Amino acid sequence: MLIFKRLLRWALLLAFSGLLLAVIAVGVAYWLIAPRLPSVADLKDYHMQVPLRVLSADGKLIASFGETRRIPVDIENVPDRLKHAVLSAEDADFYHHPGVDWRGIARAGWHVIVTGGDKGSGGSTITQQVARNFFLSPEKLYSRKLTEIFIALRIEHELSKDQILELYLNKMFLGHRSYGVGAATEYYYGKTLDQLTVAECALIASTFQLPSAVNPINNPKRAIARRNWVLGEMLRHDYITKPVYEQAIAEPNHAYPHEQPIEVDAPYLAEMVRRQVLDRFGNDALTNGYVVRTTLQSNRQQTAVEALRNGLIAYDHRHGWRGAEAHQDLPASAGEAEYDALLSSYTGVSGLQPGLVTASDAKQATVYLPTHENVILDLAAMSWARPHINDDRVGAAPVSVDSVLKRGDIIRLARDDKGEWQLAQIPAAQAALTSINPEDGSIQALVGGFNFVRSKFNRAVTAARQPGSSFKPYLYSGAFDRGFTPSSIINDAPLALPDPSKPNGIWTPSNDDDKFAGPMRLREALVQSKNLVSVRLLDAIGVRYMREYATRFGFSLDAIPANLSMALGTASVSPMSMARGYAVFANGGYLVTPYFIHEIDDRDGKPLYVANPARACRSCQERLLDTRPPGPPPADMNPTPANNLASTDSTPAESSSVDGVGEAVLPADVHGDNAHPPVLAPQVIEVRNDYLTTSLMKDVILRGTGSAARALDRADLAGKTGSTNDHRDAWFVGFNGDLSTAVWVGFDDYSSLGHGEFGAKAALPIWMDYMGSTLKDQPLSTLPMPPGISTVLINRQNGLPTSADDPNGMNEMFKVEDIDRLRNQAAQQKDQDQQHAYDIF
Repeated sequence: MLIFKRLLRWALLLAFSGLLLAVIAVGVAYWLIAPRLPSVADLKDYHMQVPLRVLSADGKLIASFGETRRIPVDIENVPDRLKHAVLSAEDADFYHHPGVDWRGIARAGWHVIVTGGDKGSGGSTITQQVARNFFLSPEKLYSRKLTEIFIALRIEHELSKDQILELYLNKMFLGHRSYGVGAATEYYYGKTLDQLTVAECALIASTFQLPSAVNPINNPKRAIARRNWVLGEMLRHDYITKPVYEQAIAEPNHAYPHEQPIEVDAPYLAEMVRRQVLDRFGNDALTNGYVVRTTLQSNRQQTAVEALRNGLIAYDHRHGWRGAEAHQDLPASAGEAEYDALLSSYTGVSGLQPGLVTASDAKQATVYLPTHENVILDLAAMSWARPHINDDRVGAAPVSVDSVLKRGDIIRLARDDKGEWQLAQIPAAQAALTSINPEDGSIQALVGGFNFVRSKFNRAVTAARQPGSSFKPYLYSGAFDRGFTPSSIINDAPLALPDPSKPNGIWTPSNDDDKFAGPMRLREALVQSKNLVSVRLLDAIGVRYMREYATRFGFSLDAIPANLSMALGTASVSPMSMARGYAVFANGGYLVTPYFIHEIDDRDGKPLYVANPARACRSCQERLLDTRPPGPPPADMNPTPANNLASTDSTPAESSSVDGVGEAVLPADVHGDNAHPPVLAPQVIEVRNDYLTTSLMKDVILRGTGSAARALDRADLAGKTGSTNDHRDAWFVGFNGDLSTAVWVGFDDYSSLGHGEFGAKAALPIWMDYMGSTLKDQPLSTLPMPPGISTVLINRQNGLPTSADDPNGMNEMFKVEDIDRLRNQAAQQKDQDQQHAYDIF
């Protein structure tokens, strides 16, 4: 008995000593580690990494930028069934322990001892996992584990249990770039949290442990097994009843990838936004949860995309079948596995689906699609597929299917208006469309090419192409500013000018049809797009004057050639700059700056920046009080549209050119009471000049090179076609009071589009499809006739005022101060004619 007491005393002494040493060791460890422990108070205001989201003007998603998927959720919005599933899977005693599960740590420690140092997983509470994921590395070190425990205890002291659980539910990686339960729920099920079933909650909870390996997509069998275990734990802790458990166990796995749906097809503009926001906010912009609201109208953008693609496909069909995209030798025994392997590297391109020809004869071909569907194509489905010979020639129409398609060909298919599959091919040509609001320059639609994935070059804003005859309205406006009128007579006749750059030292410009009409009025010259009239007109007003005048429409002086070729449209311009220039005609003579970002909000919805663009504002009180005469834009106005996102005060920031598109942005509080006066765009041409030039462009549509647009049956449309040498560029630029839209078609390598591919044939149909759909059921919008314009009867031959009994009389519009001068000229002409008549005798 005495020995037993002595042993017990020594045991107690050793135990006490051990406990004391443990306490001392923990105290020393804390003393050493405490200075390096992070401040957990920051967790109260911690912001999760949330991708940058880009929205259209009507709130539809254009793009989401960022490496992670995350949808932060408040703990109040997490349904109890999901909370219970996570607690059952990860930490059932979460609401009762002090942040550390000492028994779990003891079990983990014992595991290390019995296994000889194996640092297995386990023993970590939800609080410890929060500590590890927010502050520590995942490496398995004893020092890291001890630090994790200290941080967990601090977290429990600083935050409530619900706050800790909210951090955990939003922070954890749950597979497939999804962080947090909100993103995981959307990706796996395409649902919100409140729509999850009990089984789905358990499956989400099962991904916390090994998200890359155990998730319902990568390894559904293991995920279901883990889910069923979680359901059993929920039943054991009385979170669910037996019937609910049995129903959940029987529920199949419905998970599959649900990518965040892109609602607006505008990748070119999305990339412009991304670059712009990164320039302003740095790389943090991709993780700070900013929401960018653009000026893009989703319905107009979709119309623009469809119009451009349909126009390019129509052009492509006119120039014939270039052959299969690729060819593979198929053994007779090949089956779906081999077909899938051959098609694995091909994806859909703008609605054109890849397919493999598995059989072909004279009457039909069988095409296998990646969807495991077999499509039958007959001769009617490829009637357009004449062999492409060169840019100007195609062969005869096919007479048999196997003359077009062979077994092993990899081709493209597309559905027609009736939903039937047709043979297709990816167009080799490219196109761009830009549409802006003439009132303030806000971009309504923008398409930079046929397909962004295949070519990220944004032709809408960065291409520098020759505009051809679509540049002529600027020249005519300049001429009207120098005293010419719509009835001024210019000779359409051959012209030879010295040019040292030519082989023979002579430049001999010509009209597109190589025909000459002789003396003609300027109105008719623009309607018929007479090049020689334009050259003589430019020579009359002066190249130097016209170069400077062109800058009134937003063009850089460097982009305008310093010679007479300017009259034929040899400047270097983009569709955006042309839409901006024509917007001057559309809004009454004011130069607006295109912009595409309306507002930038932080993750809480608070506006950081709001656009305050310069506006035409013709009826604003401030405009009516503005007595400054029209003239060149201010010297400090960037000659190309600029982006101003760096401002942090109440004045616009300095310009910095990004993609050639502007963005005037001010702090949101500037607009708090909506009492600030509008920023007025500079008036660059007089309204009467604008009205006369626009009237000529309306005639281009009524009876000129753009007459196909009469099919839209709108009296408010004006515009001009444009084509360049060898048909390298095809343009149509036009407008009404609500939209200014430019369309360009061409090859990136400046190849010819082919004989006859003028702007009216290649570009105008795209413009018509877009404007016709966009303006459908919209009221007419055009400028009223301004004061100082009068209609006078003139002789259509000499362009001078005439009497009512003149059989060649017609009405023409003039500035009132020109009428007396023209009448004097008419009187002098009459006297000269009479004198010539007397001289006969």
